[in-house]
Amino acid sequence: MDPALTQEQDEIARALRDVLAKQAGPEEVRRAAASATGYDTELWRRLAKQPGLAGLALPERHGGSGLGPVELALACEEAGRVLLPSPLLASSVLAAGAITAGGTEDQRDELLPPLASGSGTAALALPGTPALALGLVPDGNPRMLPGDVPAGGGRAGGIQARPAGDGLWILYGEAAHVLDGARADLLVVAAHAGGFPRSRTVLFAVDTAGAPGLRRERSAGIDQTRSVARVELRDVTARPLGDPALDAAPALARVGRAAALAVAAEAVGAAAQALARTVEYVQVRQQFGRPVGSFQAVKHRLADVYVAVETARSATLFAAWSATTDPDDPVPALLALAHALTAGRAAAAEAIQLHGGIAITWEHDAHLYFKRAAADELFFGPPHLLRARAAELAGVLARTGTEAGGPTR
Repeated sequence: MDPALTQEQDEIARALRDVLAKQAGPEEVRRAAASATGYDTELWRRLAKQPGLAGLALPERHGGSGLGPVELALACEEAGRVLLPSPLLASSVLAAGAITAGGTEDQRDELLPPLASGSGTAALALPGTPALALGLVPDGNPRMLPGDVPAGGGRAGGIQARPAGDGLWILYGEAAHVLDGARADLLVVAAHAGGFPRSRTVLFAVDTAGAPGLRRERSAGIDQTRSVARVELRDVTARPLGDPALDAAPALARVGRAAALAVAAEAVGAAAQALARTVEYVQVRQQFGRPVGSFQAVKHRLADVYVAVETARSATLFAAWSATTDPDDPVPALLALAHALTAGRAAAAEAIQLHGGIAITWEHDAHLYFKRAAADELFFGPPHLLRARAAELAGVLARTGTEAGGPTR
């Protein structure tokens, strides 16, 4: 592995950072997050055109830039640095990844170009939280959130699908935590099909413009910079992505790996920015006649955060490089996400503490970084469960049976 970034990769990160510094400052981010769409549509179209953010990792055949996981990780880090409200994660990573992994070539040719150009957006509707539905944490773990169900939902809930003839299906059910689901032009829905004898998860495409029975409502979330919606489907007609006779769980697992890498990179960017702003502040905040940053205890705390952030960045870049050489191995991405979420929580917590009382006011941005860190753990898995899943997949921990309260690993 060559850890050095290429000149092109450096230019991608630098160009995006310059654009976001000028057009996605704290006030612009707050205004965009509070808008009806949850993001600045004009800025998103501009970023989709130059530097091609929307289709950065999509093939050129489908209107993308044809770049790889490393470039996507660098772009996500810059987006995370400013907490950019955008469809990058929901549309370009989750939904586009599901279409790529589960759809036919004709479906990819049809559905991906609008996403790559930024002229359209998509969202991935999953039952429960993405952490469990995408296989990022061990399934059946009693420590997961109440109501969590695996992808598709099965008889326990989620979204059910039944054939309607002529290649169409009928969907019925709901998904409570759909990123950017309230305004997306296309929904990719993971539904349960086949009943008990032939139980399987199938991916479906739903055009939101002409879908009677579809109801979407934006939900109040911890993190104002990520738009989350509740999606209800009441006998909505949909078409399957790929062969509906096959289980889409492997496709969702591939989406999970890409999501883990993207969220890890965003978390690294957010943690780095929270740390940088805290270091800047403790040099000017006075206590006992001297800057707070001159106290040895404060230096030690910030040094610990710096080590955590740089370790997380290294793990994320390694995971991105690994995704190009061994795309079927999810372990590096899971461990990178665990490191990044840990660093993000530590950096945000120290930002709150060292900024003092001002940090918990609405006017200051420190609380936004803390809320992003907390929300990411709820959506994509707490670090200890991400590490448990990585250990399970690596064979370090294996299923040994069941005990009261849930499976042991």
